Amino acid sequence: MRSTYRVLAYLIAAEVVIQASAIAYAVFGLTKYIDDGAVVDKATQETGETFEGVVGFIVHGINGSTVIPAIALVLLVVSFFARIPGGVRWAGALVALVVLQVTLGMFAHGLPLLGALHGINALAVFAVAVVAGRRARSGPMRAASTTSTADRAVV
Repeated sequence: MRSTYRVLAYLIAAEVVIQASAIAYAVFGLTKYIDDGAVVDKATQETGETFEGVVGFIVHGINGSTVIPAIALVLLVVSFFARIPGGVRWAGALVALVVLQVTLGMFAHGLPLLGALHGINALAVFAVAVVAGRRARSGPMRAASTTSTADRAVV
């Protein structure tokens, strides 16, 4: 369970990197589309006209609203069985940060200033996920490594 916890925590950190890449690809694709003379408005969206990078918006939306929250919830469940000191607390903090992230992402469409907090909170999600993953690597020493120095041969 400890390794499952570690993999899930690092997977969340990796997903944050994917999120950053996806949204950057989308925005730069949109910028190029506009620089090439296209116009983006409600009619453009309704006609289904697309641009290079539009898949970045799709990936960012699906990962952020479904994939990352699901991984965070699974991590929280696993944390109860992994016996990692502080593991439940770190997993709970991740769930709370992910809920905040989704909420900021939804409301930033109406209040763009929340987009800045969305970006800052993404860094917090990444950091907490990495710390949680690292805590799963350390922890109580295993029985094989608890031999005293007196038991070891000195060369």
